[in-house]
Amino acid sequence: MSRLLFEFTEAIRIAAQQIRANRMRSFLTALGVIIGIVAITLMGSAIGGIDRGVNDSLAVVGDDILYVTKWPWRDIEDWWNFHNRPKIRTEYADQINAYVAAHPEVPIKLAVPADEMFTNVYRADYAVNAVYTLGTTAEFPRIGRGDMLEGRFFNETESRSGRNVVVIGFDIADALFPGTSPVGQTVRLRDQQFTVVGVAAKQGTFLGMFSWDTMVIIPLPAFRKMFMRATEGAQIRVQIDRTRADEARLELRGIMRRVRGVSPEMPDNFEINTQDSIKKQLDPIRNGLALAGFVITGLALFVGAIGIMNITYVSVKERTREIGTRKALGARRRTILLQFLIEAVSISSVGGAIGIALAGSLAATVAALAPSLPVVFPLGLVLFAFGTSTLVGIVAGFFPAFMASRLDPVEALRYE
Repeated sequence: MSRLLFEFTEAIRIAAQQIRANRMRSFLTALGVIIGIVAITLMGSAIGGIDRGVNDSLAVVGDDILYVTKWPWRDIEDWWNFHNRPKIRTEYADQINAYVAAHPEVPIKLAVPADEMFTNVYRADYAVNAVYTLGTTAEFPRIGRGDMLEGRFFNETESRSGRNVVVIGFDIADALFPGTSPVGQTVRLRDQQFTVVGVAAKQGTFLGMFSWDTMVIIPLPAFRKMFMRATEGAQIRVQIDRTRADEARLELRGIMRRVRGVSPEMPDNFEINTQDSIKKQLDPIRNGLALAGFVITGLALFVGAIGIMNITYVSVKERTREIGTRKALGARRRTILLQFLIEAVSISSVGGAIGIALAGSLAATVAALAPSLPVVFPLGLVLFAFGTSTLVGIVAGFFPAFMASRLDPVEALRYE
């Protein structure tokens, strides 16, 4: 055991000497590995960032919510059939809640109605166009995850009476009330004045997904006064027990079929959407990044492996007489194999470390220049990248090292 440890440490010392003596050659040899590790690390960071950004954005409205809507959240071909469905009525929320109250064993907690429209919001000489406007009830915060920066959400009395009060997002507040508090002041939606009762805390957004930063929320009756009817965006948001998600979905489907009067032989005329539908729409982006990263990484690591194998062969040829001398003095085959294998692995590992450092610097730069983009650089990704670079060194260096260990000492000593 002590002999093997001595051979190992001696092989590391010789490998370090060779790398120092041939710095430029070693760097050029490792360049392919460096590029490959940068590619694989940035790809993993990008995919992890997308996943975190999506989860953070969806967490704003809760990860235990089902959405009853007229339209499915997926690509559809028979558009006309969905268009002919009757609209979702926000009154369904009361019927769902009544059923839940009568059947407390069902895995459904609360139904909250919501309707949406895009409107312009004005304040004095300031204006923000095409603002996402949500009409809902005072129970909306119970199913969401948003915090308030200032003020409060409208209460039950304001909600039921349809009072003209509004909660505005951080970006809307910043655009309409620069340098001053919006709470207690008024804004205009269409031709009606609304008193600001609260400002949502800044949440940020990712890939244009949901965020309270660029929206305003008003009581549903006030929304009805402005738009007079249920819109195509009317929906019921239903909070469920996520440990019984499949059961909750089936239960909700049965309730909605009864509420909508759908006969047993007819298909559903509504849709129950989940956040998984949104995540699936981003799969092409993730898959595209993974494919591009795989191709670039594969090519770079292949070039790097060829370079390491070639330079190891060159090193074996240059030191053939040295190998013969060492074997004549009693060096074992494993000693020679270990020496050249560790040299190849050292070059590859150094290249991997440089690649990880470059990728980390690039990720930190992106995080500094674009704070809204989620940057993920976990330890597991670093270990995987370094392990990959080490594996490349082992695979590329083994055969030349094996050839060196099999050299005949007499022939090696005669080599010129």
